[in-house]
Amino acid sequence: MSNVDSSNNHLFSPMEMMAEAEKFALNKAKKTSSMTLGLAVMAGAFIGLAFVFYITVTTGGNAVGWGLSRLTGGIAFSLGLILIVLCGGELFTSSVLSSISWANGQISMRKMLSLWAKVYIGNFIGAMFMLLMITSAGLFMLNHGQWGLNALNIAQHKIHHTPIQAFALGVLCNLLVCLAIWMTFSAANALTKALLMILPVSMFVSSGFEHSVANMFMVPLGIVISNFAPEQFWQYVSAEPSQYSDLTVSTFLMANLIPVTLGNIFGGAVLVGLTNWCIYRRPQLKAAKVSSITQSLEIVSVKQTDRLSNTTIKQITNTQPLSLSADMLVPKAIDLMLEENVSGAPVCDVNGRLVGFLSVHDVMVALWSQNYLPSKGAKVVDLMSRDVVAVDATDRLVDIVEYMCIDKEQLYPVSAMGIATANAPQQPIEERVKAMKVSKPSLLPVLEDGRFIGTISRESVMIELRKIYEENSANAVSRLEIA
Repeated sequence: MSNVDSSNNHLFSPMEMMAEAEKFALNKAKKTSSMTLGLAVMAGAFIGLAFVFYITVTTGGNAVGWGLSRLTGGIAFSLGLILIVLCGGELFTSSVLSSISWANGQISMRKMLSLWAKVYIGNFIGAMFMLLMITSAGLFMLNHGQWGLNALNIAQHKIHHTPIQAFALGVLCNLLVCLAIWMTFSAANALTKALLMILPVSMFVSSGFEHSVANMFMVPLGIVISNFAPEQFWQYVSAEPSQYSDLTVSTFLMANLIPVTLGNIFGGAVLVGLTNWCIYRRPQLKAAKVSSITQSLEIVSVKQTDRLSNTTIKQITNTQPLSLSADMLVPKAIDLMLEENVSGAPVCDVNGRLVGFLSVHDVMVALWSQNYLPSKGAKVVDLMSRDVVAVDATDRLVDIVEYMCIDKEQLYPVSAMGIATANAPQQPIEERVKAMKVSKPSLLPVLEDGRFIGTISRESVMIELRKIYEENSANAVSRLEIA
């Protein structure tokens, strides 16, 4: 069920924003490498475009005052983040929020670092592409070279921080960038998201905080202009290339990009991502600390058939079933089950591990026991059953069918010593099966190597069994044709 109402104007609470942030972080880790790289290239180009906008609006702005000129530039630069969020680009400084998924145990440290590396490389490629386009277009000659001079001065300023200054400016920058991203989790409306990002981005840009991806475009732009601008440019601006001889690749890397990148990681991954996780999610994990269910039922069928033996449970598993979280409030869980028209659902912790099962029956029993006065703030973990029957993904369909409809203890009564009783029913086995009263779950969680991967239902099993009738009809027709 969506948290967004039909008017698309619903504002999420801070707790709901945390849930949205978790989805945002995990979604980044689920993308393929090619998609991640492509979206990162796109984001790097967007940031380059945003800096072009910044340079344009701040060139020749001395008449309006230093602060107002930079504020105007900051507002212009916010276009870059707006494009990335609304168009789905992958920006390194926001990808560090995947630290939330790492804290939840949903991805490994290696996976997280790999994601950061792919996005970082993609951003660099996008920035270099935009650098090639801008310099090929000769934009540095705009306003009689003042545009290029402004770019040179900005780039030169960036490489003259001490390592500590560069790191601190990187921390402050990504603190604001990730807060801007975080605020977008409060709304679903695109215009609202865009407006929410403008002021935080404007503040970091106008205050001179350092953004690693923006610098991938900005400083190399200064390096290219200082080394390859024509003589006419230097005549326009009344300057010499030697004034910008300190703009070198090695200086850029050591004095700016490396410490700024480390600062960006700390500001986003730690001060925003992990701090919010500690405030909103960690207490819930501790409160609802239950061990995961990793053992599946051992099933061996009595009746063997080649017809169903090749079909495994994994082939018919619903890998996107309704699942409830252990810390979810009971009324919310009931709403979800009613909306999906199911009588029960598996319960998972924040790491996606199976920890229980909540059924409508469990809720009814709890209400009856409490005189229909439910406890305020009751959670799924308080009512769910831990006695869960789960099946393995490698189990065969023929075994599951038998498990669902046959009770072997009724069919083949035995003593406590495991010996067949003398007073076993004498009716034919088919008659005993028809008269048997069997109570088995209609929905079973499926585990693969101890991990919860989905569910199977009686309906999904029957869909497979229905095919038998078609096969029989086809075989009958074949026999007639042969005859």
